[in-house]
Amino acid sequence: MKLPSIHQVRGTLRQMIAGASIVLPREASIRTERWLRGYEDVKMLDGADGVIVSYGKSGRTWLRVMITRYFAHKHGLPDKQIMAFDEFHRLNPSIPILLFSHDNYINDYLGTDRKLDIYGKHKIVLLARDPRDTAVSWYFQWKHRMLKRKKVINRAPLEDPGIFNFISGEAAGVPKIINFLNAWARDLKDFPHIMVVKYEDLRTNTKSELGRILTFLGETPSEAELEDCASYASIENMRRMETENASRPMASRRLKPGDSNDPSSFKVRRAKVGGWRDYLSDEEVTQIDAMVRERLSPVFNYS
Repeated sequence: MKLPSIHQVRGTLRQMIAGASIVLPREASIRTERWLRGYEDVKMLDGADGVIVSYGKSGRTWLRVMITRYFAHKHGLPDKQIMAFDEFHRLNPSIPILLFSHDNYINDYLGTDRKLDIYGKHKIVLLARDPRDTAVSWYFQWKHRMLKRKKVINRAPLEDPGIFNFISGEAAGVPKIINFLNAWARDLKDFPHIMVVKYEDLRTNTKSELGRILTFLGETPSEAELEDCASYASIENMRRMETENASRPMASRRLKPGDSNDPSSFKVRRAKVGGWRDYLSDEEVTQIDAMVRERLSPVFNYS
């Protein structure tokens, strides 16, 4: 049986969600939408050749742009549309089907959050980022880019509590990100095919880390191809693309600012390793550092 395209699956899903949201009470509507999104993710997972998993705001869009560039140029395909799932594979079956996931909803569908049970049969690239930087970046995403419905179904704050309260809070801050990373850390040693890539290493050694990822996914990238991908997805070029997309109504929201006049609303904001400290007092920094040191698995070495 032929796998439905991502657009067919999502189109059907959104129609179902829209209907459920109208007739169901709030909590039932949230559970229904999360269950349906989990169903969608499981169906895509079943058809994927590889999975790139990360918590939101860990650098996934940047990595996705580089991977899109690699396959587009290698096979003569347009690279204006960022890979979502199987579009390139449908044009050229030699290109793998890649699922880019934030691992948000599968538990709502399957009723389990044990990563090995869910993902163990697949090639997994786990993209990790310092939860402190992730939380600050997530705050600006929440404040400037996130739709209200997405806040509701993810049980994020609806009103702005201020940056420190947001990133220190259990609902959407550092504690939630730590829980995500720890859930993966518990099963890492048992995965047959998994690669952990740290955002910080990808920033420092972009070409070599991208090369590791592509090789792990079964590719043999050349030095020239890696150089091209890294250059194409540079901060400067991605900001330029996002600025240009601001005036294009049909451009993907994945690389489009919430407000073209507000730099903090851009998807590509600062990309500064350790930049989270710039937004907090010394006392707040100490509190967040202690939280990470006490709660986060040492596997990731972010203490």
